[in-house]
Amino acid sequence: MELIKTIAGNLGLPEEKISQTIQLLREENTIPFIARYRKEKTGNLNEEELRQINAEWQRLTNLENRRQTIINIISEQGKLDDQLKHAITNANTLTALEDLYQPFRPKRRTRGMVAREKGLEPLALSILNQEVTGSSLKSIIKPFITENVQDQEAAIAGACDIAAEIISENAAIRQMVREKGLAQGKLTSVRKPDSDDNRQVYKLYYQFTIAINHLRPHQILAINRGEKQKILKVVVSIPEAIWRSAIDSQYPSDNKSIFYKFLKTAIDDSANRLLLPSIERDIRRILTEKAENHAINIFANNLKGLLTQPPLVDKVILAIDPGFRTGSKIAVVDSTGKLLDTATIYPHPPQNNKDQANQIIEKLVKEHHVSLIVIGNGTASRETESFIADITRSNPSLHYLITSEAGASVYSASKLAQNEFPDIDVSIRGAISIARRVQDPLAELVKIDPKAIGVGLYQHDVNQKQLSQSLDQVVESVVNAVGVDVNTASAPLLTYISGIGPSLAENIVEYRKKHGTYLNRKALLDVPGMGPKSFEQSAGFLRIRSGLNPLDTTAIHPESYPIAIKILEQVNTNQKPGSEGWQKVIKQYKEKTNLAKLAESLRIGLPTLEDIIDELIRPGRDIRDDHPKPILRTDVLNMYDLSEGMQLKGTIRNIVDFGAFVDIGVKVDGLLHHSQIKRGTRITVGDIIDVRIISIDLDRERIALEMRDQDDHYQQ
Repeated sequence: MELIKTIAGNLGLPEEKISQTIQLLREENTIPFIARYRKEKTGNLNEEELRQINAEWQRLTNLENRRQTIINIISEQGKLDDQLKHAITNANTLTALEDLYQPFRPKRRTRGMVAREKGLEPLALSILNQEVTGSSLKSIIKPFITENVQDQEAAIAGACDIAAEIISENAAIRQMVREKGLAQGKLTSVRKPDSDDNRQVYKLYYQFTIAINHLRPHQILAINRGEKQKILKVVVSIPEAIWRSAIDSQYPSDNKSIFYKFLKTAIDDSANRLLLPSIERDIRRILTEKAENHAINIFANNLKGLLTQPPLVDKVILAIDPGFRTGSKIAVVDSTGKLLDTATIYPHPPQNNKDQANQIIEKLVKEHHVSLIVIGNGTASRETESFIADITRSNPSLHYLITSEAGASVYSASKLAQNEFPDIDVSIRGAISIARRVQDPLAELVKIDPKAIGVGLYQHDVNQKQLSQSLDQVVESVVNAVGVDVNTASAPLLTYISGIGPSLAENIVEYRKKHGTYLNRKALLDVPGMGPKSFEQSAGFLRIRSGLNPLDTTAIHPESYPIAIKILEQVNTNQKPGSEGWQKVIKQYKEKTNLAKLAESLRIGLPTLEDIIDELIRPGRDIRDDHPKPILRTDVLNMYDLSEGMQLKGTIRNIVDFGAFVDIGVKVDGLLHHSQIKRGTRITVGDIIDVRIISIDLDRERIALEMRDQDDHYQQ
């Protein structure tokens, strides 16, 4: 209950909702399943709130485990008194816990340890406590002179070493210096002499000083990378007044004490040799963690935007993976993604065989009734665009678009691609992937490690485990929100479905190959490894098109089929399911019915009832259809065609700290700086927006954009 109260306080959510959520998680229910099919129990919490609860639950559980470990270790050392135990029990962050544990942590042999072994700790405590005594220093120190401590100077030096360690390990001091250092400290970076930065990537940080609380996440990650590459030297400076006041608050000096000047010595040594270097590492770690979390969140949001881009259905696509010396690889796929034909053309230097390339393209377009040409955005992409535009100009029914080919090479060399196309050259597989990611971005991109898709900055510099977990959660969330056709889905796509892992996904595909298409959801229970729990978690997210039960095309869970049937009996319409007439009838039924009363009579929760009716209105709806389709082009622009003030439509390709990069159909993406994005506007990767050009730098190939109202005139 204490844990639940803590989570409720941290997240600002009711305790009852948190308690129910944790209980569902303990029963091994997945978050997508809970969010969709257990709304009554959680009080209609959304998926993001559920993930926050789960993350906080895991964090506090790990914190409690660490707390018990620390208590046990200190207890075994015989040093756990009531005051320390109370402090450890009430520490509410891992940093606070580690500060308390610092004096008891096993460490390599230190100067303080050596001095303790010589029996000098009582003298060190006298220095720290600033004892006032009428005795002479010589008489006080005399008992400490031994065969290991030769004289008074050695005794005082050893005692100061112990005092310095005690000061640096004091939890209250560490907390004060750390917190005030973050608020008032400065970070400085300079270029190391003779460092190798020929391209001057880190030029901004050669002589760079900034208040720590003004550092931006991308600056932190850039500085970290420059330091790792041994180009930059980085220093955190904390004002002396901060650390002196923190130490004085715990160990005040007394000029009446005979030990007064020794405390000053111990304080200076502690600060410079132990405390400040340790706090600097803490501050760098805190800054890095915050910057990494920020970068990972941007990456996750960008990935979600990319995965939720609408599929282009019913199109035969000719995809080109462009290149110069080795040629441009071509793959033609039908509307289901089946490979129809392949070719290689050489329209660019050094061959410059444009006529033959043109003939090959026109033959493939005519033979396979191609309606869309897709060009990967890698090497030679804009040269290929110019070449293809010459073809589309004279063919009004033929369009082209440029799409990201990030990760296509990763897929083409993967074991999965080898299994799918064992007899196809690896370079052609990349073209197939480019075509399919336009037909169904989600189904194709799940075959690629999310980190290889390239919709973030500094993805190789952040915590890789945390990045992978975050991106996997995004893929899981999108896959389950969209739903998967179990009769066409690949094993990688099925792996992300709630309750299905890699092994069961392979079993589903193998069973389909052996026994033919699944006719209803119940047939999935015959798949080896598909137990009741797996079926419960996954069934609602798996679709069966043209099966025996029309409800199998919807997101209605089989456990709710009896309710859906009763509703359909009450509606009593002969309209074709999904037709405009069907939608109109069920919408009218929803508007005229007292849903709360109906839910009570059917013994079902109101949120679930509303979900069922919404699914019946548009059975088999793909949420991605609500997003704008990609811009299809017939002609090419170059930077010389642009002018300031020109208004165009563009597609957001990437979002970073300082703004967004927008594809407006020329060689380079334009930068939409965050200051030019309308206040309150939420943008994601894949969005199609209206922009206006505010400046063009032809020499540096840079285009600056501003966001326009959607009803503004634009040029296609």
